[in-house]
Amino acid sequence: MTDRLRVFLVDDHPIVRQGVRSVLANHPDIEIVGEADSAATLFALLPERQPDVLLLDIRMPRQNGIEITQRVKREWPAVKVIILTTYEDDEYLFGALRAGAEGYLLKSASPEVLASAIRQVAAGERLLSPALVGKLMREFGELARHQAQIALGLSEQEIEVLRLIAAGATNREIADRLYWSEATVKRKIQDILEKMGVANRPQAVAEAAKRGLL
Repeated sequence: MTDRLRVFLVDDHPIVRQGVRSVLANHPDIEIVGEADSAATLFALLPERQPDVLLLDIRMPRQNGIEITQRVKREWPAVKVIILTTYEDDEYLFGALRAGAEGYLLKSASPEVLASAIRQVAAGERLLSPALVGKLMREFGELARHQAQIALGLSEQEIEVLRLIAAGATNREIADRLYWSEATVKRKIQDILEKMGVANRPQAVAEAAKRGLL
């Protein structure tokens, strides 16, 4: 069969490599063209094997998957990288994406999901394990919230006041919650309105919601 997708598998556990080989053997459009149990072996074979897609474990001896991905992207930018791992750790996930990996897939993924991921990434798409999409979205949501807070010059205390306003709290209730006087609450709310460039509490809540601050 022509135009098979060429896949190189990198994992220091022979049983994992055997399992992936067995799974992908059922997909005639995918061919394993090489295997390595270390970065040294991979980089010795990569120029000759010329894979389309690299399946790479994140936890490797001496050089981890993030470091390997950085070198692959620097020296063989056409090779697509899918991290195939058991780890859902934020540091690994975001490190791999920053290094240039096109995919991050958990080893618990089904055989069909793995094969589909290889095809998608080879076609130029990016892919995350479904279990990690929510994690990534939450991280980006938190980043967007933080950036909006900085742009408006709002303190965490002022964000808390906005949340209380959005929940329908009165000035008296906000004062009791934050151990302030009502005069302090009124002054703080006026500061918030001025920073946000709005005229009243409902507008402040609407603007805060739009910017993801609530």
